[in-house]
Amino acid sequence: MNARVSVLFYAKKSKAKSNSRVPVYLRITVNGKRAEFSTGKDVDISKWSSELSRLKGNSEEVRIINKHFDVLQSKVLEIENSLLLSGEPFDATDIKNILSGNKETERYLIPVFQDHNDRMKKLLGKEYAPATLKNFNTCLSHLKLFLWKFYKKSDINLVKIEPSFLNDFDFFLRTEGKCGNNSAVKHSKGLAKILKICYQNNWIEKDMVMYYKGRYNEVTVNFLTEDEIETIRTKDFAGKGLNLVRDIFIFSCYTGLAYIDIYNLTNNHITTGIDGSLWIMTNRQKTGTSSNVPLLPIAEEIIKKYENHPSVLQSGKLLPVYTNQKVNEYLKTIAENCEIDKKLTFHVARHTFATSVTLGNNVSMESVSKMLGHKSIKTTQHYAKILDKKVSTDMMLLKQKLLSSNNHLEKQQSV
Repeated sequence: MNARVSVLFYAKKSKAKSNSRVPVYLRITVNGKRAEFSTGKDVDISKWSSELSRLKGNSEEVRIINKHFDVLQSKVLEIENSLLLSGEPFDATDIKNILSGNKETERYLIPVFQDHNDRMKKLLGKEYAPATLKNFNTCLSHLKLFLWKFYKKSDINLVKIEPSFLNDFDFFLRTEGKCGNNSAVKHSKGLAKILKICYQNNWIEKDMVMYYKGRYNEVTVNFLTEDEIETIRTKDFAGKGLNLVRDIFIFSCYTGLAYIDIYNLTNNHITTGIDGSLWIMTNRQKTGTSSNVPLLPIAEEIIKKYENHPSVLQSGKLLPVYTNQKVNEYLKTIAENCEIDKKLTFHVARHTFATSVTLGNNVSMESVSKMLGHKSIKTTQHYAKILDKKVSTDMMLLKQKLLSSNNHLEKQQSV
């Protein structure tokens, strides 16, 4: 930083304590911006030289006060040299704070990030899902490795962060971190959120997010066909655990609810809708948006099947649901037993509801979006792109319309 620093001592007459005694202030200017404070010395205004910024005369008092001003000026120059050597940007207020012993606490990135994650942890189940916290904790771990690789430091002062920081972090994730595009973008956007917080709190001068242009690649959504749903639904497995997980999975296929949302369901979430039929009315834990879904017959049957299950009676939950880890283990076995060459997860069930169960059967995009609890219909439109069946049906209707129109013209011409 090329800083132009100047120092001026002046008698501040507006603060005069008497007709003759006036306090002397020190004004520091850095690149045109000022900061000033009292030197703690009062002088006889008749002895003050504005040109010299010092007292006139050779008395003992004059020599002591002028010496005090010389020492202050030397300290300003020392602070200026120290800040220039550090490479940190600074202004007149920074010099004033250091000189007066009131330097503001320096802020570093890792504690700010950790504080964000600690706050998020306290809001789990209210504003955030465990998976979200896990992603930010992973991002923080990547950041610590990045700082060591790029800067050979365990942390970085916020004022030293350059506009290239996010793009450098993205590059690190793709190379040293072995992340694919979408993972790199996800973690870079996680760090971007932290830097946005710093900017909004005036801890950094620039909005670093505006310099990052990472984009997600469109991912092929994995979902089940109607035949695959039926194969799983009608399969009789050996063991109550497999059959129970199968039923919960199918319930997700016909409601679109994620694992955590099904886990949290109670009888209080079942209500009579405006059409007189039963609905599930809840809020998605991931986004906090409402997800109101009319119960299809298969979903109703599953609820009735388990209404007297010991776990349901004891916990007050709507359905008996195992831990996520145990459910995923059972789903792997279910896929193998049904000879389905797809990795079954509750995400697959949710995608299946959006595609094969609803959009594939001409349920409107707006209705599907509302039931899924999407904040934007653009998220739902992604599912419509992958429905070859829907494309085939729509094009078949178009062919029939064109053929009918063509036959009509031929009849008119033959008359």
